[in-house]
Amino acid sequence: MGSSPHFPDASPSPAHGLPRPSTPAGRDGLAALLARPEKAVIALDFDGTLAEIVPDPEQARAHPGAAPALARLAPRVGHVAVVTGRPAGVAVRYGGFAGVDGLAHLVVLGHYGSERWDAISGTVNTPAPHPGVAAVRAELPGYLDRFGAWHGTWIEEKGQAVAVHTRRAEDPAAAFEALREPLATLAARHGLVLEPGRMVLELRPPGMDKGVALAEYIREVGAESVLYAGDDLGDLPAYAAVEKLRSDGLAGVLVCSGSTEVSELADRADLLLAGPDAVVSFLASLADALSG
Repeated sequence: MGSSPHFPDASPSPAHGLPRPSTPAGRDGLAALLARPEKAVIALDFDGTLAEIVPDPEQARAHPGAAPALARLAPRVGHVAVVTGRPAGVAVRYGGFAGVDGLAHLVVLGHYGSERWDAISGTVNTPAPHPGVAAVRAELPGYLDRFGAWHGTWIEEKGQAVAVHTRRAEDPAAAFEALREPLATLAARHGLVLEPGRMVLELRPPGMDKGVALAEYIREVGAESVLYAGDDLGDLPAYAAVEKLRSDGLAGVLVCSGSTEVSELADRADLLLAGPDAVVSFLASLADALSG
């Protein structure tokens, strides 16, 4: 983990009252989005971006203003997507997205894009489970028993993946580091990959990440600009995808939802926002700017 990033007060854009990206590429991306919102994608991580990080992931819920802000914004832009490592249906429930007026075209790309929920049909399309996930699920409790650092950790069943959380351990960072290599070995033995995050180690099938999911979705809808907001290591592939798309001529804005645990995103972001509350305020301001 890097040092704690600093999240300064973003200077507002005089024209729109929006926070001003700190980089030329970010300012160009925001300008393109505002000029042709019908060709834009707004893509957002869930945990840490729309919802606060909490010790028990099952208790996570979207910021109370998230769904209303998205409902105001969605009719004014081409596409809105939530891109998350959670199962798509779980993100829909915890986000309160189903049946909300204004979110008729929301898409949730769950399990790093291997699942998809859309508000129009209200259904989740999901692939067959990877056999390695079932094998890891059966082996994991006994496997953790071999390591003294595991006490206080918690296993989260995610359908297409399994995660080990260390946030409730006596020393979360020490437990995270002690388990990282053994869990990587276990994942590889069953044909899975290990995805580290904010005090969580997720074992999941290879081949999909947020960057792949985001790039495929942007190509599918024919977007000309994209804004992506995230907070964790799992969002770095999405950042890389936006950076690649920018090099190919597509306009993009990278937003970091503030974290004192992860600095890698802040170092690459165009716009730093101090957590879900600030993200929701930004989405509401963006809706205001597009309604004029």
